[in-house]
Amino acid sequence: MNRPSALVDTRIIYCGDCLDQLRKLPDGCVDLIYIDPPFNSNRNYEVFWGETREKRSFEDRHASTEAYIDFMRPRCVELARVLKKTGSFYYHCDWHASHYVKVMLDQIFGENQFQNEIVWKRSTVHSDSKTWSRVSDAIFFYTKSDEFAWNGPRQLHSDRYIADKYKYDDGDGRRYRLDNITSPNPRPNMTYEWKGFPPPPKGWRYATETMARLDAAGRIWYPRFEDGSFNTARRPQLKRYLDEIEERGQVMGNVWTDISPVNSQARERLGYPTQKPVALLERIIKASSNPNDIVLDAFCGCGTALIAAQRLDRQWIGIDISPTACKVMAKRLRDDCKLREDETLWRAGRGFVVRDLPWTEDKLRKIPPFEFENWAVIALGGLPNKSKVGDKGIDGKIFPVGAVDHRRDASAKREREANAQELGFMDEWYPVQVKQKDKTGRPDIDSFEAVMIREERKKGFFVSFDYTSDALTEIDRFFRASGKVIVPFTVHEILDEQLAHKLA
Repeated sequence: MNRPSALVDTRIIYCGDCLDQLRKLPDGCVDLIYIDPPFNSNRNYEVFWGETREKRSFEDRHASTEAYIDFMRPRCVELARVLKKTGSFYYHCDWHASHYVKVMLDQIFGENQFQNEIVWKRSTVHSDSKTWSRVSDAIFFYTKSDEFAWNGPRQLHSDRYIADKYKYDDGDGRRYRLDNITSPNPRPNMTYEWKGFPPPPKGWRYATETMARLDAAGRIWYPRFEDGSFNTARRPQLKRYLDEIEERGQVMGNVWTDISPVNSQARERLGYPTQKPVALLERIIKASSNPNDIVLDAFCGCGTALIAAQRLDRQWIGIDISPTACKVMAKRLRDDCKLREDETLWRAGRGFVVRDLPWTEDKLRKIPPFEFENWAVIALGGLPNKSKVGDKGIDGKIFPVGAVDHRRDASAKREREANAQELGFMDEWYPVQVKQKDKTGRPDIDSFEAVMIREERKKGFFVSFDYTSDALTEIDRFFRASGKVIVPFTVHEILDEQLAHKLA
């Protein structure tokens, strides 16, 4: 295979939890990492995707900042591991947890490796009540060491700036401004007289040979009287032409107001709830990488970072847990970048591939039961039990928006820390039961009802390939008798991602 990188395969989209996928990558194999993970915002999204109008529900289930940081920490540790010593790392977030994210990243990368907080103006002012209108995101920029790629971007000057600063014209259309030609520091060897102009107190900025060359090129402006003679009471100045020196613009700062968000009128809009503009990612990738460097986005969403990397001749790796997102970003690469999704072309060093998309029903019937349980729970947005023995009829848990930790005393904290189940401290959760059966019958439903009564849960989820009529009748009877809801999912519904109306 003609591999673009000797360290790792690139031009690949991996479908799955980035924690699992990152652990498969070698140390120090990536030049630039950008992530835009789900914010700790408790927001629900109902999204219609592209041409198929496929409705999906995106829920940020991290109901507490502590849970969000606990979720992100191991993933950021892995990201730091795969970053090259000369690499750069960008973490895009908003106000909900940005301060806690900064502390976490300081601990992982080191406080001295923090380079900038970029403030991106992502929206116009809106009518927030009793607070300053929130219009910006934060992007934290870290490096692995003090040696890193940097192609300092510049911001083009506005028409007003040019009109104010470059107000002189030689008559040929070339605009210029005047700059000081005197030395800022004492330079005894530069205290010579020039064309009748006495030396400045600290001397001239240039030696006589340089002054003569500039004068011959017409680059020195001389103050004159109305009759054209030199006014030696004033000083000559240097002409700085706009098209030669400053046409690239001024060095860019860390407050970005010139890149518009992807709104409802934007041509690149796909309908993804947190889609970022390609221009934003192009700026980051240009500044912190070079052609053929490897760019990694571990929370790809709709793939904007991959599009920008491909356009800028970088290698790239994308990861996202959502099969729909992986399909959408693949379509963008095909449509926007004219890159073919083809295994043979990819092996020849061209094209791209998508890995680890969900299995078919036929394959899911054949995998080991514990692996099937993990797949089903994760597909519902839940967390599978780490222990598969003695799970008391619970294969996983879903933590809804609004779940909070009510246990505050020291003993409860010790208990929580000892609990190996991630997010186990949440007091509100829904049990998930999974059966790798062609048709789940009433006895399985009866057992799950006992679990819900024992755990005092008001809602639970069941996954199977199908259900008998007795099983569905019992689910209905149980609700009418107890008010507790069992939501039955089929594998077909999960594969087709018909989840939104049942998870609501």
